[in-house]
Amino acid sequence: MNIKPLNLYDGPVIDAHHHFWDPIKNDHPWLKPDVLIPFRYGDYTAIKRKYYPEDYFADVGDINIVETCYMETEWNPTDPCGESDFITSVAKMTGYPNAVVGQAWLNHDDIDSVLKMQSSYKLMRSIRHKPEGPDKPEDVGQYTTLMSDEKWRYGYSLLSKYNLMFDLQTQWWNLHEAVKLANDFPDTVIILNHTGLPAQRSAEGLAGWHSAMASLAECQNVMVKISGIGLKGIPWTMENNLWIISETLSMFGPDRVMFASNFPVDSLCGSFTNIFHGFMTVCEMKGYSHAAQRKMFHDNCKRIYRTIPPHKLKEKHS
Repeated sequence: MNIKPLNLYDGPVIDAHHHFWDPIKNDHPWLKPDVLIPFRYGDYTAIKRKYYPEDYFADVGDINIVETCYMETEWNPTDPCGESDFITSVAKMTGYPNAVVGQAWLNHDDIDSVLKMQSSYKLMRSIRHKPEGPDKPEDVGQYTTLMSDEKWRYGYSLLSKYNLMFDLQTQWWNLHEAVKLANDFPDTVIILNHTGLPAQRSAEGLAGWHSAMASLAECQNVMVKISGIGLKGIPWTMENNLWIISETLSMFGPDRVMFASNFPVDSLCGSFTNIFHGFMTVCEMKGYSHAAQRKMFHDNCKRIYRTIPPHKLKEKHS
């Protein structure tokens, strides 16, 4: 179903979270042909293929993507800078991506040297290390995520030394630990990935998600990326996600929200255009001006990730 109504935002867009990869050429353990890890969208075999800028822009359709932000792809953790070398070469060839979130394991002994190396890359802006932890709300209190581990927190404390932000991907029931992290390290910006992962769509699940997100939204050094809200086995629709998008916008406001595709992963749920038209439709329904929408679709990402325009990245080849 094409949900594009009249007068949708049609200005410039920076995609705040996507991936490029070549699982045959590079070492992504979870993308190997004989591997299927437990995944919120179910079977992800369809995305185990080369996905480069030309493939990405073939998916973009009529969305006015001008720049993009690359998210680390769980490359072999013994070689975190190998991924940074790879994506730097892609940017030099194509002009994309325009900012990078890299990998570093904050609880590893070599974290200081890894962060120093990662911060030396021209496009590096932030680090992601998924902090694991309880797999379901009922397990909260029995054990914690790495956000409460002292060695991990030491690694986290080094991010500001290297002018790096932190991209956080964790289940909503772990966000109370993120609140403490944000308050304990106020100089480090946290960018919450995938809207806090509101996959539990029961009344109880949505109420828990909303409460956790509201608490996190009180931390002024936290931003959120609205993305990754597809459902297993169900095509992406605005109707399924309207309340989640609307409430996230209300909690964080137009200065602390970025929209993102999470492609090619979210291609398992819907088309690029349908997802972005859904985002834009909700913004229209909530009465945001196109100036306010430009913040969420472009300006905030430009400001936070300090993106570099394609023409300043792409190398000329004779």
